[in-house]
Amino acid sequence: MEGQRVDRGLFLGLIQFHFHLLSTLPEIQLLIFLAFLLMYLLSLCGNTAVALTVCTDRSLHTPMYFFLANLAVLEICYSSVIAPLALVNLVSGRKATISLAGCGTQMFFFVFVGGADCVLLAVMAYDRYVAICHPLRYTLIMNWKVCACLVAGSLVLGFLLSLHFFCDIPAVLRLACTNTRVHQAALFIVSVTVLTIPFLLICLSYVFIVAAILQIRSAAGRCRTFSTCSSHLTVVLLQYGCCSFIYLRPSSSYSPEQGWVVSVVYTFVTPVLNPLIYSMRNKELKDALSRPSTDSLIRSKCESTYKGR
Repeated sequence: MEGQRVDRGLFLGLIQFHFHLLSTLPEIQLLIFLAFLLMYLLSLCGNTAVALTVCTDRSLHTPMYFFLANLAVLEICYSSVIAPLALVNLVSGRKATISLAGCGTQMFFFVFVGGADCVLLAVMAYDRYVAICHPLRYTLIMNWKVCACLVAGSLVLGFLLSLHFFCDIPAVLRLACTNTRVHQAALFIVSVTVLTIPFLLICLSYVFIVAAILQIRSAAGRCRTFSTCSSHLTVVLLQYGCCSFIYLRPSSSYSPEQGWVVSVVYTFVTPVLNPLIYSMRNKELKDALSRPSTDSLIRSKCESTYKGR
């Protein structure tokens, strides 16, 4: 038995996965690489700017922006798990490979961060529900201890979810030579749990939010209140739409080509759009991003005082 375990370990260590080229033309591969690199750098810059702005601007030290800063950090990790290796694959061509252990490690962190992302979006919906439906008790309910526990809970749930995944399941199951119905059923159940339950909580929160908004008499008040939720709702639809398309569809209808397209969207496009959506549709964050930092203001005042002397 010990010898069989060693042989099996050596066999698994020799397994290598080759990346499928998006195009056989080197020129097209180069264009795709440049486009992906640009989107990855934009996502890093955008999410970093959001996180740093929330941390340094005291006017944004509220639960809503606290969750937004954590979401931005998760988006940075989310894209960084996959994007660098994908970019290396694009420039190296058919030479790029990944071991079975490397594939498992990569997808462990990808599902860990992605699962925490989905749960955090549900937490942000609950935060908006409390702010709109119970404004007088908002600071009491959403205190900093509760906010920290909610973020930590999102990370713990994402970690527990990632323990059930090994590699990119829909793609790897197609390579298996044995009956994979049990594994496909387990994948579907876990996917429904991590996607459907948070999404239902988000929908329930917005049912109460919409009911509260409709009770506001002035149209301007309704628009102003809903504007605090519109950016979050847009990100939710984008995130859950892509994940549901990959993991909540029958295995018989899985198409590698469609999977590649959707994977590109939630690996490269979504992390770029999220900071843009929040910065464009959120006046407070947009104003904070456009304002010079406190240090630069102090420096400019000191310089003007010195020149005045």
